Amino acid sequence: MTTVIRLDDVSLVRDSKPILDRIHWTVEDNQRWVIIGPNGAGKTSLLRIAAAQIHPSLGTAQVLAETLGEVNVFELRTRIGFASSALAAHIPNSETVLDAVMTASYAVTGRWNEKYDEIDERRARRVLAEWHLQDFADRAFGTLSDGERKRTQIARAVMTDPELLLLDEPVASLDLAAREQTIKIIGAYASAPSAPAIVMVTHHLEEIPAGFTHALILQNGKIFAAGEIEHTITSDKISEAFGLPITVDVVEGRYRARAH
Repeated sequence: MTTVIRLDDVSLVRDSKPILDRIHWTVEDNQRWVIIGPNGAGKTSLLRIAAAQIHPSLGTAQVLAETLGEVNVFELRTRIGFASSALAAHIPNSETVLDAVMTASYAVTGRWNEKYDEIDERRARRVLAEWHLQDFADRAFGTLSDGERKRTQIARAVMTDPELLLLDEPVASLDLAAREQTIKIIGAYASAPSAPAIVMVTHHLEEIPAGFTHALILQNGKIFAAGEIEHTITSDKISEAFGLPITVDVVEGRYRARAH
């Protein structure tokens, strides 16, 4: 196993307010993590540190064996697949789906003067097929449904064959059919032996794909619980973290939560 994320005593402070508070966390290359927690718990901030998008205020953050603050983050980011709605907002609506995915090779969000080889296009079309987008290659990004946009974001994130894949709420706001389709594809991708380490943020246990191995629960910027998913996503721990009696069960590898 190879460690892909190592956070030692990491804190993030904004306007004198701790967003993350003394986080210790390690992710290995064969692990699939989900991060959950109440609104404002610090989930997206933690993911952005893992994506080398922001630096911690205190502590040491190592991503792919590189220490933030001592490495060229622009080079490091090319090794990380990162899918988020914030990034999608930078993709021009007129960009074709094929180009939106292919431009990940240059870490840009719009075709300009970059030169792409035939191998780049073949790779992009193969990734589009994997994420059920092959029929949308020539469609403008701005004409896609929410589900198609989400899958395009993920296809773009895996285009460069990353060593680490980070997904920030990849099925948020989707209707039932689009959500289930996307979760199923993520689960299949995560189960492949060649898949990289994956970290996914979500608000809902029902959105955790089958095959995820570990979970981290954040509460008020601190780690409330972390470890193997079956020992972390439990009724007692979820109830305490969210401050509400909740029953958690698992049906065919998928989690379900109900208040009582």
